[in-house]
Amino acid sequence: MTNPQASKPKAEAPGPKEDIAEAIAPATRLKLFRSQLEIRYLEKRAYDLFLQNLVKGTSHLALGQEAVAAGFGVAMRSDDYTFCTYRGHAHTLVRGVSMAGILGELMGRDCGLTRGKGGSMHLTSVEHGVMGSYAIVGAHLPIAAGAAWSARYRGTEQVAVCFFGDGATNIGAFHEALNLAAVWKLPVVFVCENNLYMEYTSIETVTAVAHPAADRASAYGLEPVLIDGNDVEAVYRIALQALAKARRGEGPSLIEAQTYRHGGHSRADPAKYRPRKEVDAWLARDPIPSYRQRLLALGFSESSLAEIEQEAQRAVDQATEQAKASPVPPTDIAGRDVWASGGSEWRN
Repeated sequence: MTNPQASKPKAEAPGPKEDIAEAIAPATRLKLFRSQLEIRYLEKRAYDLFLQNLVKGTSHLALGQEAVAAGFGVAMRSDDYTFCTYRGHAHTLVRGVSMAGILGELMGRDCGLTRGKGGSMHLTSVEHGVMGSYAIVGAHLPIAAGAAWSARYRGTEQVAVCFFGDGATNIGAFHEALNLAAVWKLPVVFVCENNLYMEYTSIETVTAVAHPAADRASAYGLEPVLIDGNDVEAVYRIALQALAKARRGEGPSLIEAQTYRHGGHSRADPAKYRPRKEVDAWLARDPIPSYRQRLLALGFSESSLAEIEQEAQRAVDQATEQAKASPVPPTDIAGRDVWASGGSEWRN
């Protein structure tokens, strides 16, 4: 269903256009290509390890959605903040977190980001600005707004970037966070990764508007922004504009990136509820081979792209062996960092 009164989404960022050259630098294009490849190879390896029973619990992969994380990861400043969902391996990796740290965490090994205590759905690395992966749908949007308020208060020009799925747009926290961020002009960028399904349910069957994020932007005084989330350069350009807008003190942006996950909601989901024709159409729009073809058309050599592919694969292989060689964490850390008294001592 669509709402005829909803604002028509625009495929551009809000606010004045930045002086961003039409041509993206060759080195940046190669970085965008490498970032997508590293995500893809890491996620495939996580799946293989899961099948080997080396990944405990479930895992939610972003195969097919690499362009969103890669585009923002390349555009963000090193001290910006990332908030993501349980499907957050990609968003964590692009901030500079080691592959071994991610795979080790998935495998419950001591080399993991939180020494194996968090697992796939709770990747966190404050050192890299990765302020947590959140398993509760929509819970992190107000937290991202809080981090943005902190950055503005401290005058750091840091921006909080909050990634969430289409299902979160029907959660109260989505609307609360958007409203407050707009009222206070917080430096936060909300990015809806619309992969068409909220777990096992098609988003269009339970949402009153066609574009669950973009069609609601005008309710908070924001420009509707709808982009092709499988086009890494489109994501990168819009990210640059939204981040620059936030740093100027002009408030938040809400971006809806249309994309598609290649597999089910989690490793336990065969995704048989999705029409075969729909799946095939989106697989044909796989962001990585599509971008590879674009780079070749722009004059990049086959050998240079193949070299990046080989390097990315070697990096994943090395990280896998490092994670496998890491021991399980000692039992005496089980009670650490899991509770607080609620007193004031944490401020010290």
